Amino acid sequence: MNDHVIPRIDVGALFGEGNPGVVDAAIQQAAKSSGMMIIHGLPRWAILDAERRRELLAIFTLPEADIRKLWRWAFDTRQPNVYRGWFPLQNGQATYKEGIDLGPDLVAGPSAVDPSDPLREATPLPDAARLPGWGERARDYYVSMTRLSAMVMRSIARGLALPDDTFDAAFSGGNSTLRLLHYPVRPSASFEGADPAEVWTEYAGKQREVQGRAHVDSGFMTLLAQDGVGGLQAQFPDGAWLDVPPEEGALAVNFGKVLERWTGGLIRATVHRVLGSGEERYSIPFFYEARVDAVIAPLPLAAAPPFEPFSYGDHLWEATTQFVEQKGIKHLRRPRGVDGRAA
Repeated sequence: MNDHVIPRIDVGALFGEGNPGVVDAAIQQAAKSSGMMIIHGLPRWAILDAERRRELLAIFTLPEADIRKLWRWAFDTRQPNVYRGWFPLQNGQATYKEGIDLGPDLVAGPSAVDPSDPLREATPLPDAARLPGWGERARDYYVSMTRLSAMVMRSIARGLALPDDTFDAAFSGGNSTLRLLHYPVRPSASFEGADPAEVWTEYAGKQREVQGRAHVDSGFMTLLAQDGVGGLQAQFPDGAWLDVPPEEGALAVNFGKVLERWTGGLIRATVHRVLGSGEERYSIPFFYEARVDAVIAPLPLAAAPPFEPFSYGDHLWEATTQFVEQKGIKHLRRPRGVDGRAA
């Protein structure tokens, strides 16, 4: 059997079209091996077809002056937003991408905002007159991905022989992020000042440019809609890299650090990267995140080693401020601890 395969899993049974136990077992197997899977058989409301994708990505057609209004504080200190909003292209880095992070206030409005915590700040949005209907379409997709993520997490719980609502409470009122990304073809200027070992790699006998450096996501689970252009790769435990092919009507799913720790390694955090293909690439990941004040404590899993409960918000801030698009903001939030009080 070739272990170097990105599993394709028909999840239709999670929506009443077959035996969900078969899906639960398949997801569990993927989570233990590759840590990456492609899910298909999605209900219509969860499918990002070409038209729906085009509508969301229309934000990248805005004039530069409008995009600059969405920039984060780290790139324009006149801006109040530090965690949500736009991050521009940066030269001299192993990662070369631009995009915007949208938070739960996109759906929940002011009730999701806490001005005292940058993790819960308001999301800057484009002028509705510039992109008519864009906000509604972004909200619809955020809602659909939240719903789908909850169903996949319930499947994971069952696959671990836990009650299927095990994870529900942590994600109620969660802090998920919808991210819209653009990877242009890297110009020569983008390599200046960068470590060649970080921006070039050999794959399949060829030198390839790196557009997104190898990493694992910080949280629980990521649902990724690709645009038909390849480049995403997952790394297997033996170090081998494998392409994650883009597939219309399907989503690539990978797991993060916290879910690996929470499950005692029964769910594998996925090391992944993006290589340039000579074409510009767009992608739309949805990071399914718990509440900022959720406390992550050991699950009743016999094989899982114990750990000290921790604040998810504190972990999220510590982890995400290491990424290039969030550098320079770590000092703007103090740890809250499991009791929710800033240190």
